[in-house]
Amino acid sequence: MKVGIVAFGVLCAAVTGCASVPAREVSLFEGGLSAWELRTEPAAPLEDVVTVLPDGVLAVAGKPPGFFATRAVYRDYRLHVEWRWTGQPGNAGMLLHISEGPMDRVWPVSLQVQTKRGSAGDLLPMAGASFAETATSPPGAQPVIKAHTAPDSELAVGAWNSADIVCRDGTVAVSINGVPQNRVTAVRPAAGRIGFQLEGAPYQLRNVTLVRLVPLE
Repeated sequence: MKVGIVAFGVLCAAVTGCASVPAREVSLFEGGLSAWELRTEPAAPLEDVVTVLPDGVLAVAGKPPGFFATRAVYRDYRLHVEWRWTGQPGNAGMLLHISEGPMDRVWPVSLQVQTKRGSAGDLLPMAGASFAETATSPPGAQPVIKAHTAPDSELAVGAWNSADIVCRDGTVAVSINGVPQNRVTAVRPAAGRIGFQLEGAPYQLRNVTLVRLVPLE
């Protein structure tokens, strides 16, 4: 995909060490849902919330409230995600660096990359996560938000959007549909699981791939 390649090149300019990225990328849904787990309130079976369609697209019900996440932990990687709204656009997000700790209602310690319509690319430190940059939300306001920096780059409702995210040494850079939208440093935690939120609106996912970034020598 040309947009993804361009976005990755721009992000690599913002995060050091991308020259060492290996060529191979892996699908995080290879093998279906066996490498994923669900946490919702009330509890529900993962298969009732996420359905793998014959073409490999994942249909996400959007409820009950909570999230589903990889069982594996990741540090230093490039993540590519494509999503679209299948009905009325709503609220959702990608969760990076999910870690153990006190929950904020149904949300874990993590860094959220917002996919809410009109806010795609916003970054939110969840349940005690943090980064060095100043939030754009008013002091003391909840949730804490660092808004995306470029004009909205989402596509029309029903079209497939793409996010390219590079996480490296505590820096996270986000591009939406090839447009750099956000960057934060000194992210804590700097590693963890990867997940997707359930906030009421159904959506679909495809081409969720990850490339590990090898250590610099």
